[in-house]
This record gives sequence, C-alpha cells and structure tokens, in this order.
Amino acid sequence: MYFTDRGIEELETRRGEEEVSLAWLADRLRAFVDLNPDFEVPIERLATFLARDDEDDE
Repeated sequence: MYFTDRGIEELETRRGEEEVSLAWLADRLRAFVDLNPDFEVPIERLATFLARDDEDDE
C-alpha cells in the first residue's frame, strides 16, 4: 500500500457518493496549488494523466 492510498481512501469514503464536474475538480486543483506551490509539478502531471486517460481506448 502506498502512502497516498490513505488520502485516496479518505476521498472515496467522504465523497464517494457525490457527483462532481471536471470544472469543479480543476478549480480545486488550482486552489490546492495556490496553497501548496511545491506540488505544482505533481498536480500538472495528474491533470495531464486524467485529461489523456481515454486516449489509450482508441
């Protein structure tokens, strides 16, 4: 188990039943980077990964 699994599990437990838009997610990622600029690169990589996730299906 990776350390990040705890945060992912908390997210799923607290908000797993909610539906959110990608615009909401993008806004929350921007807010996170504003508060934690050291995480700019990992968040950019995550956003790119999520944006391109369906490219492998084609």
